[in-house]
Formats: sequence, C-alpha cells, structure tokens
Amino acid sequence: MAFDRQKIVEAVKEAKARAKPRNFTQTLEVAVNLKDIDLKKPENRFKLEVILPHGRGKEPKIAVIADGAVAEAAKKLGLDVISGEELEELGSNPRAARKIAKNYDFFIAAAPLMPKIGRYLGRYLGPRNKMPVVVPPMVADLTPFVEKLKKTVRIQLKNNPVVHAPVGTEAMEDEKLAENIETVLSAIIGKLERGENQVKSAYVKTTMGPAVKIEG
Repeated sequence: MAFDRQKIVEAVKEAKARAKPRNFTQTLEVAVNLKDIDLKKPENRFKLEVILPHGRGKEPKIAVIADGAVAEAAKKLGLDVISGEELEELGSNPRAARKIAKNYDFFIAAAPLMPKIGRYLGRYLGPRNKMPVVVPPMVADLTPFVEKLKKTVRIQLKNNPVVHAPVGTEAMEDEKLAENIETVLSAIIGKLERGENQVKSAYVKTTMGPAVKIEG
C-alpha cells in the first residue's frame, strides 16, 4: 500500500477535527497494520529508532542513570538522575522500578552502570523498548544526546502485526505532522521483506480521539 502525502494530511486534519477538546495537548499517533508476516520467526520482528524531521512536539521525559561526570552533566541540564546506589535499591523494590520504567520516555546511562541496569531494571525497560542510550563515563556534556532524543521515537514489532508510534502533538502544523508520519511509514516499510505490499492499513488518532484511516 502506497501512501500519498495529501492523503496523510487529510487524515491528520480529520483526526484533529474529530478529537474532543481536552485540558491537555494530545499526542498524535500512527498505527500501521501489517499482513502476511509470521511473527513466530525472530527475523520478522524488529526494533527501530526513527528521527522525526519536525520533532515530537513536546519535551520527552529523560532520566540519566549515572555517577560522577555524567551525573553532573545531567544535573546541569536539569535532568533527573538515578545514582548507582539508587539503582541497587530498585533491585529490592519492584513497584518503584516499574514506576520509573513507566514514567520516563528515555534513559541515558553511563557505560559502567550497564551491568547493574541489566540486573535491576532490564526486566522493566526491555519489554517497553526503553533500554538506555549508553554514554562514556567521562562525558561532560549530554546536550547532543538529549537533542537527538527530543526527535526520536522508538518502534517495536513483537507479538502482534501492528506497529504504533507517536508522531507529534495536535498543536503542530498538519504538513509537519504528515512529514513525520511519512518518515515513520518509510522506516517501517523499509524493514518489511516485501515492503509496502505487507502493509494492510494505517490510521492516525489523537490520544483520546477516534482512529482515522489514511487512504491509500
């Protein structure tokens, strides 16, 4: 199934129009339904990081798991820091570990703490596709990593033949949202063995609104 830019714009407009006003800015999401794909075969599953050309539309919540220089660099940027000691404490507090995994969009971690992260947080971050971006232990400026994450969405195809991805917010311009959606669709199609022939349908929706089909 091929997608025309104007058809995507029309779907975005309709999704916005059909969304009831809320007291918060809703995220715009795209859902892509796939066909003729056997997800029992590991080679057909995938994880993707896609850089949206016009960003996510809102600041992602980022936590930094680090001590020393990386922790100091995080504090300079006003980011939340989880120390190595706090990380170990999470090992005996599954409820707190789950909460942390749920509350943050992304994690950045100093390389030396990755074994502990795998031990204490891996079971919560892995299934959510939130394993950390790893940085060297003496990094003094996290700005490049943070700026990249502000435009990044992570996509995962695992057990069901449908892929979801946030593509911005309802406050963004229709054309920019459409370009973000095109970028996500292209990335997904690029991972499929038979490309667009394995795309059954695609929909756009706001957080609380109904889904609108992108006509092919």
